[in-house]
Order: sequence, then C-alpha cells, then structure tokens
Amino acid sequence: MYAIIKSGSRQYQVKPESEIQVNRLDLEEGAAFETDQVLLYNNEDKDIRVGAPFVKGAKVKGVVVRHLRGPKLLIFKMRRRENYRKTRGHRQDLTRIRIEKIEVA
Repeated sequence: MYAIIKSGSRQYQVKPESEIQVNRLDLEEGAAFETDQVLLYNNEDKDIRVGAPFVKGAKVKGVVVRHLRGPKLLIFKMRRRENYRKTRGHRQDLTRIRIEKIEVA
C-alpha cells in the first residue's frame, strides 16, 4: 500500500512505517502530522484511486521525527575575462516525518 501526497509544491510517495524529508514545517518535534492532500492511493494494485485533484476521504498520518538541514550546495558564478567570481552556499531546512498510517474512507 502506498500513496502520493503533496507537501509544499512537491509530491512524495509514502508507505506506512517509512520516513520522508520535506521542506521545513512549522511543527514541533514529536508533533502529529496529518494531511488530506492525497493525489493517489494504491492498495497493492487491488484498489487504485486517483484524485481530481485530491482523493476524497483519504488521509495520511505521521509524526515529526526531527528538524535538520540538507547538504551544502555551492553556487558559483563567473564571467570570463572580467575577473568576476562569486561563490555562495545554501543549505535547505528540512523536516523528517515518519508515516504511521494511510486512511481511506
């Protein structure tokens, strides 16, 4: 059984007892996570439901495990023959969520 959910502007495939990393959410560690933005639900190829845009009555529940930061990405800009070089770094703020169950009414 799996579902495809929307968090922010991204889509994630989730299964019960799996962990995903999403962009930072405004929730405390250990808090309950619940979303009804389920785009697709698949129950071992027996029951496939595709939403338009979301599946009615479907919810994904989980727990916020921790907040962390992603790997450092380097951004390098250069203009040739102009002695222009600029290096910047970026680390994305992330939230790790453990999915506990997928409910469909």
